[in-house]
Amino acid sequence: MAVTIYTTPTCGFCHMAKSYLKNNNVPFTEYNVAQDSQKAQEMVKKSGQMGVPVLDVNGKIIIGFDRAAIDKALKH
Repeated sequence: MAVTIYTTPTCGFCHMAKSYLKNNNVPFTEYNVAQDSQKAQEMVKKSGQMGVPVLDVNGKIIIGFDRAAIDKALKH
């Protein structure tokens, strides 16, 4: 399973999303889009917007911290 999360250090919902993944033993790769402009562009290309967090769960794009959408994407 491939889980990627695009975050910024000051984003409260990003911290909540990362904690949620950790608490559910879901390994993920995190990219700080405040420091990595290439990953920021990648995030915008995938999601169509600049807001964080953006999660990519096996190709399913989830914008914001949406527990139900994350759970659904993890089950597929």
